[in-house]
Amino acid sequence: MSGSLWLKPPATGTPLPAIPRPRREDRTGRVAHPPAAHPPGGSAPATVHPAGGAPAADPLDELTVRLEEFAAVAVHPDEIAALLESDGMTDDHIRLTYGRADSFALAEDLYARVERRHHPAPASRPPGGAWHTGLAGCLLRGLVFALPGLAYVLAAPLLAGEPGRFGLPGGTVPLLAGAVTGWVWNQALSHRAYTWLGLGDRPAAARALLTGAPAGALAGTAVAFAAAAPGEAPAALFAAGQSLYLAAATVLLVLGRERALLCALLPLAGALPAFRWDLPDPLRAALLLTALTASTVFAAVVLRPGARRGAAGRGGPPRAGSLPYGLFGLGSGLLVLQAGIGDTLVSGAGAVIALTLSMGPAEWLLHRFRGESLTRLRTLTTAREFRRAVTGTLVLCLGGYLTALTALTLAATLAWPGAPWPTPPRLVTLLLVGTVLWLGLLLQAFGAVLSAALVCLLAAAAQTLQPAAGPVAAGGAAAVLAVLTCALLVRPTAHRV
Repeated sequence: MSGSLWLKPPATGTPLPAIPRPRREDRTGRVAHPPAAHPPGGSAPATVHPAGGAPAADPLDELTVRLEEFAAVAVHPDEIAALLESDGMTDDHIRLTYGRADSFALAEDLYARVERRHHPAPASRPPGGAWHTGLAGCLLRGLVFALPGLAYVLAAPLLAGEPGRFGLPGGTVPLLAGAVTGWVWNQALSHRAYTWLGLGDRPAAARALLTGAPAGALAGTAVAFAAAAPGEAPAALFAAGQSLYLAAATVLLVLGRERALLCALLPLAGALPAFRWDLPDPLRAALLLTALTASTVFAAVVLRPGARRGAAGRGGPPRAGSLPYGLFGLGSGLLVLQAGIGDTLVSGAGAVIALTLSMGPAEWLLHRFRGESLTRLRTLTTAREFRRAVTGTLVLCLGGYLTALTALTLAATLAWPGAPWPTPPRLVTLLLVGTVLWLGLLLQAFGAVLSAALVCLLAAAAQTLQPAAGPVAAGGAAAVLAVLTCALLVRPTAHRV
């Protein structure tokens, strides 16, 4: 895994239309204001024109006309209520102007007044805005997530030493400590940079990465050296390079430079002969340094806009808002590491490779779910139909991801010399971990990142404290996330905002 742990830009969704507010003038050119008050609970009475003319129109009728197009395609009154609230209508204003108790009561009245209309399904589905993406791009990201794993194959002889702590090979502890630190930091940093991109300020996003990425590399290096025991200095040094790479990969992935990152990682393909033949140590080190240097240089080049004076622009989004994304990076990263602890090193590495490569199809299926949901929102007219359609799409997308994960697991087993076939219990556990990751990413994409992070952290903590409880912890986490996903995403308002 690398970079931003598959974090994508926040969903912009379907924008809510602004409520037009036409100015009504009397015959003398003066603006006619709505009445000051109405009896609560009843219809707004007609008001007398200031010049003594005909009664003014009912404000509720005028609002119905203005919102007719939106209300006609709404599948639930809550969608209309969300529009009213986004326009700044308070409950006091609604009581005084329209004689309804609150935005929900007014929305129900508007929903009942307007006949349901739906748009026929288009011959070709329109792009889902920021959620429209091609399969090739997602597979490319999955590939660049997995290629850094070849660095460990190249570095294995350079890091060989005495057995380490906790029954792990020597140098494993500083490597894991540095990697987890990088995942947490870069996940939070990615969210902050993506928030700037969502605001349309790319130089500010580059500025955030310019200051945050080096800090993350230093943090990962410091943690790795602090966790290193005597004799683990080579592993700590490799962990420092790993931290620098994670920072550079985050920059390139967030700014959409996946192809540049792929080019930088091509020297690692030299690890493929190392599966069968022993390579000279100088060649191994040269391949590693070439890939690391290229990644760092490419990241520095794309960060040039962030170095300009004033690139940070406005005050920026609150930093605390990125903390849940860092926690999700911690929980999901630990789950992947736990999945990689197999009966043998080879079987564990195969599981990690399959999970990492599967993030390409996972990302594409997330986009597909979002796009299909927006299409259903435009073409269906009742909340019940929408719930059934979204649930079916969710099941299909999750099933497609688990199918891809199974195929990649079998492919990794065939490609790795001497790798044993995964036993049914291990395969089931791997699929449960994949379910947790995909549902967690889906909830994160819809803003429910804190819930996903807490579930992942609890599952990872349970597996760490009691490794034998891994399948139970992963299964429980998958069940909880499935319930949360269904409860959130069957609501039309979750896709409107």
